[in-house]
Amino acid sequence: MIDGFKRALALGAATVALAGGTVLSSVGIASAAPSHHGDHTATRHLDRSRCHMVHGYWIRAWRDGRRGRHGHWVRVWHRERLVCRHHRR
Repeated sequence: MIDGFKRALALGAATVALAGGTVLSSVGIASAAPSHHGDHTATRHLDRSRCHMVHGYWIRAWRDGRRGRHGHWVRVWHRERLVCRHHRR
């Protein structure tokens, strides 16, 4: 009975260690990933007086059927973005 208890305790400890390692590694990956929300570093050279943010919106798009299935309508989200008017020369 003692051997079964030790085995169950060791198995439980190993499970907790694996789960903890998975959580810590996923947190490390998430914190290391760059965040591009609202970052417009590529457009710093633009004249900001000509730019404005367009809010995100939903559109309906037709998706063709695959493998003998019929197509159907899907909703697609277009996220907000920076839109600039071009200078006419």
